[in-house]
Amino acid sequence: MRFAAGLLALAALATGLTACGGSGSSSIVDKAKDDKKLTIGVKIDQPGWGLKKPDGGFAGFDVDVAKYVAKELGVPESGITFKEAQSANREPFIQQGQVDMVIATYSITDERKKKISFAGPYLVTGQDILVRADDTSITGVESLKDKKVCGAQGSSSPKRLADKFGPDWEAKNLTQQQGYGACLPLLENKQVDAISTDATILAGFAAQFPGKFKLVGQPFSEERYGIGIKLDDKAGRDAINNAIEKFFKDGSWRKAIDTNLGEFGKYFTTPPSVDRY
Repeated sequence: MRFAAGLLALAALATGLTACGGSGSSSIVDKAKDDKKLTIGVKIDQPGWGLKKPDGGFAGFDVDVAKYVAKELGVPESGITFKEAQSANREPFIQQGQVDMVIATYSITDERKKKISFAGPYLVTGQDILVRADDTSITGVESLKDKKVCGAQGSSSPKRLADKFGPDWEAKNLTQQQGYGACLPLLENKQVDAISTDATILAGFAAQFPGKFKLVGQPFSEERYGIGIKLDDKAGRDAINNAIEKFFKDGSWRKAIDTNLGEFGKYFTTPPSVDRY
């Protein structure tokens, strides 16, 4: 009798622990299947990638990726809660469980992989240069050594140029704004000659103003965008990688590129190979 009572007590304790922890799932796969809900971190201020609209909805390539992956995991669009993920809080959000995944122009790096897991990449890009549509004087990064360039405060892109050309160039030629959107008027009004950051981000901003700007199309770094989830969730990583590969194969990747980047979609022609680890 005492043995049976002990078993019942253990069963009750296990049930209680599961109830306290929601679905009690160790993988995003189980949470998606059981709860039919996911919280996904996205940018909310990057046109073409992650943008919160005036009506409260969200749009952009990363948002389209999020909806597709969630659907493949069994979560309808109505079950997605989008949460703003800034560059500095992406890993903490995943580690703390504030989000289930992050899809936010999130570059895969070895350092980040010590803290979280990545599925993907779903797109490979690099630092490029945006100029006025009629400018033929800038043909690559070397052309910037005697040009005025705008970058965003806190971004690694201006630092890459400053490291390349030196402190004198940085003092004379580099202008930094709070965001890349603030650089566009400076470029249009010829206060600077170029803007430089990831080609994807440049394309997203420039697509809002057809015919005014062009990408040089000579990237000089490599950025592999992935989907961040909690560390050691191999089942989740594998399932999301399967969804990404389906996204490539059924034409959804190409459609999302063209829809969100317009005339700049031509710079992103081939989906990458998923890195399974």
